[in-house]
Order: sequence, then C-alpha cells, then structure tokens
Amino acid sequence: MTIDCREIQAILPHRYPFLLIDKIIELEPGKSAKGIKNVTINEPFFLGHFPGHPIMPGVLIIEAMAQVGGVLAFKSAQVNNKVVYFMGIDNARFRRPVTPGDTLTITINVTKCRGTIWAFKSEAHVGEQLVAEAELMATIMEK
Repeated sequence: MTIDCREIQAILPHRYPFLLIDKIIELEPGKSAKGIKNVTINEPFFLGHFPGHPIMPGVLIIEAMAQVGGVLAFKSAQVNNKVVYFMGIDNARFRRPVTPGDTLTITINVTKCRGTIWAFKSEAHVGEQLVAEAELMATIMEK
C-alpha cells in the first residue's frame, strides 16, 4: 500500500514546515510501515542549525519517525475523526549526520498494541546506513 502526501495530510494534522514525511511506500496494517523523507537544502531548519555545515536536527528525525508511526496506527485502527498523539521516546540513538540531498527511509515495526496505545521500534536509514533508531509510543484520541 502506497500513501501519497495528500492522503498523509488527511491523516496527520501537521502542515508545512512540520509535516516531515513525503510518502509511505509500504504499510502492513497492525505490523509495519516504511516512509520516505527527502531532505533538501530548502528545509527551514537549515538556516539556523549548523549554518555553513547543514545537519538535520535529530529531534526532527525522531519526529519524522513518529509521523510514519502515526500513519501506521491510524490506518491500522481504521478510525475517523481521531488524531494520533506522540507519547514517548526511549533508547534514541543517532549514528551519523543527515545532510541535504539525503533520503531518509524510515521503517516502523509495531512491538505492542493495547487498545489505543501503540509501541513501535523505528529505524531511519540513508541508503544502507543506519542513521537513527528509537522506540516510540503513540495513542489515538478524539480531536
């Protein structure tokens, strides 16, 4: 299942500059998802984050991971008029800088789902290189 940016916008409440994922290229409801974030020099955070040596902030890599997880939870639960809220981060690690021109491939795997609470293991790669990983939690709630 592929999900384009228009459908992502129908699922997530985020908009520019906070909508970070460009598309979902794989989604297996209740199990896993893979999303893409194209990193360009035009990203607004590059103006102030290491000027002259642009590096994507780690917190935004985690946010992109959470957004892929949010789409997975929303599509898996098959809900309407609800929103997915990011609840927690554990064991986050950053392995190498992400720079303009990189394409982040974010993989999310469900580790636990109990009611409206979801737990995920997430990894972000540039090519074959692991650049970040984290355990994330989210919940589905009324808007």
